Amino acid sequence: MSRTLTIAMNGITGRMGYRQHLVRSILPIRADGGLLLEDGSRLQVEPILVGRNANKLKEIAARHGLSRWTTDQDAIISDSDVDIYFDAQTTSRRYAALTAAIEAGKHIYTEKPTAETLEQAVDLAHRAADTGLTIGVVHDKLYLPGLIKLRRLVDEGFFGRILSLRGEFGYWVFEGDVRPSQRPSWNYRKQDGGGMMVDMFCHWNYVLEGILGSVKSVYSQAATHIPTRWDENSQAYPATADDAAYAIFEVEAPTGETVIAQLNSSWAVRVHRRELVEFQVDGTHGSAVAGLFHCESQQRANTPRASWDPDVPTDIDFLSQWAEVPDDGAPANGFRAQWEEFLRDVAAGRPHRYGLASAARGVQLAALGQESTDTGRKLSVPQLVF
Repeated sequence: MSRTLTIAMNGITGRMGYRQHLVRSILPIRADGGLLLEDGSRLQVEPILVGRNANKLKEIAARHGLSRWTTDQDAIISDSDVDIYFDAQTTSRRYAALTAAIEAGKHIYTEKPTAETLEQAVDLAHRAADTGLTIGVVHDKLYLPGLIKLRRLVDEGFFGRILSLRGEFGYWVFEGDVRPSQRPSWNYRKQDGGGMMVDMFCHWNYVLEGILGSVKSVYSQAATHIPTRWDENSQAYPATADDAAYAIFEVEAPTGETVIAQLNSSWAVRVHRRELVEFQVDGTHGSAVAGLFHCESQQRANTPRASWDPDVPTDIDFLSQWAEVPDDGAPANGFRAQWEEFLRDVAAGRPHRYGLASAARGVQLAALGQESTDTGRKLSVPQLVF
C-alpha cells in the first residue's frame, strides 16, 4: 500500500532550495521509492517547482526529469492537488505566501526566518494554531551528525553541570570585484532582507534551545566590516546590512541553572578550525567540540594540567588529549533527515516538533539582537505566548 504527497516547492531556483531541499532531499527520497512508514506502507513524494524565473524552472525540471513547474504562486497554493507548500524564497516574500498557504489548508514546511518582523512571525504562529495542519520549520543544524553527537553527550550527562558554550561560525565571502562572491548580493543589503544577524540568530536560537535550554537574555554587537561589495553583474554597491554579529546569551538549562553562550558569526573571517561552524561546550565533568560532522570530547580525568608561563614553551599537545565521539549509525544529510521526519508527521496527522512558534522565537532573538546593538544594552528575552 502506498500514497503520494504532492509538494509545491517555492524558491527552488535559489542555492539552498535547489541544492539541499530538492537535489539532496526530495529527489533522493523519490528515487528511493518514498518513505517506509510505521504501518508498513510507503509514502512517495512528487514535487512541483515554483519560482519567478520561468527559464530557470524549465531548465531545472528538464535536468531532473520533472514535468510540473509554474511561476503562478497563488494558483499553486490554491490547487487542490497540492498537499504541502514548501517555501525557500527570500524572507521578504515569505509571510504573504505562508499566510495564503495556511488559509488554503496546506501542510507547510518552510525555511526561516518565517517573516521580516516579530509581529508577522507571531501572527503566523497564531494563524496556524488549531488548524490541524502539520507545519514544520527547517532546523537543519540539529539534524547534523556533529550536533546529534553533542546532544547525545548532553542527554547522557557527560558534561556534569554545563557552564558555557562558545561558537564560531563564518568564512571569507569574497567582495565580488576580483573573485566572484559565494553568496547572493541581497544578503548584504538591509533593504532586501539581508544581514548576518537576521540570517543567523534564528539558527542560533534553535541550536541553543536544542542543546542547552531557553534563551533568557542577549547582548550583541553587529558590524558591517566590508562597506562596498560587487553584485552578480560586477556592479559595485554599498553594503547596508551587517556582515558580522558578536553576541553573548544567557540560557536557562532544564535544571534552572544559567549557561553562558558566546557566538561569533562573520562573513569577513578566514577559517582556522576544522569546519565552518564549531561549538564548544564546557562542563564540570567534561568538554566537547562539535562541528557539522565531527565531535571530540575530553573527560575531566583526561584534562591536562595547564599553567600559564609566557617564558617557557609548553610541551603539552592539547589537541591530542581529545577523543572523537563515534557515529551512532551512518550519518545522514541533515536536510533530508528533517524532511523525512516532517513527511512522516504529515502522514500520521501529527504536529512537527519544530513549528512556527519556534520560528517566531528566532525572529524575536534577531530583533532583540539588533536592538541591543543599537542601544548598547543587554536585553531580556520575553516569553512569547501562543
